Parts: sequence; structure tokens; C-alpha cells
Amino acid sequence: MNRDMDLIRKLLLKLESLDGPRGGFFILNGDDPEVAVEGYSGDQIAYHLGLLRETGFVESPGSQPMDGITFARLSWAGHDFLDSVRDPEIWAKTKKGALSAGGFTIGLLADLAKGLLKKQIEERTGLKL
Repeated sequence: MNRDMDLIRKLLLKLESLDGPRGGFFILNGDDPEVAVEGYSGDQIAYHLGLLRETGFVESPGSQPMDGITFARLSWAGHDFLDSVRDPEIWAKTKKGALSAGGFTIGLLADLAKGLLKKQIEERTGLKL
């Protein structure tokens, strides 16, 4: 299965909005309505939830279910990545830049988004970062 960065971003936005008990966690699989994304199958969602866990973007305690993850919260890295790609305009420019380069890693994608965000902040505030 191919990694879909649009789905990664959409899942992070959904996960960020989940309110769970302090110290508790959710058991999420690809068919749960909390993480459903139109146009994607439960298998695709489950696979990408696993990728989020593997990359360290989510805190995922305990043993993992076969078709999903345990989810406690976004990690610091998950929040940082999401904050860098949250704005739809920045996300579109980030994807365009990565595609024009012919490939990317998650780190390079995050760096590109941060660079675009930094430029946007400088343009809007007049402050050089």
C-alpha cells in the first residue's frame, strides 16, 4: 500500500480533535467513525494509523490491535508536523514543492512546510525570522 500524505494530514487533524480521558486512550481501527475519511477504505486508514505510530507522531501505549492503534494523544513531533501543514495553502504549496522535486521523506516534507510557513510569517509581519 502506498503512503498518502493527504490522508496522514487528515488523520492528524481528526486525532487532534479527539477528547479522551486524561491518562486514558482510544483503541482505533480503520472503520471507526472518529477516523473515517471520505474516499478512503478502512484498510487504508488502518495502514496510515500504523504509519503515524511508527513515525512517532502519536503516543500509542500498550499492545496494538491488528487493524489499528491504541491512541493516547499526538506526540510533540506530531503536533509540530501538523502545525506546519495545518494551513491548506501551505499544505498545497508543500505538496507541489515535494512533487516537483520528485520525492521526499517525512523530514524533508516537514522542513519544506516550515520554510513556507516561516516565509508567510515574515511577509505578514514584516519581521525577519
